[in-house]
Amino acid sequence: MIAKYWKKVGLLILIIACLFNITSKLVNFTSLGQELKSSATYMLSHEKVENKTK
Repeated sequence: MIAKYWKKVGLLILIIACLFNITSKLVNFTSLGQELKSSATYMLSHEKVENKTK
């Protein structure tokens, strides 16, 4: 039975996987501003540590 409909089953699995991926990305969404702030904070703290070791 599944051999007859393998393309439809595969397409259905692909659609479900894509919807799950999109949903998880929307739930875990971080804004660009927040990402830039966290990157700048990390770089500044890393730079302070390097300056202390010199």
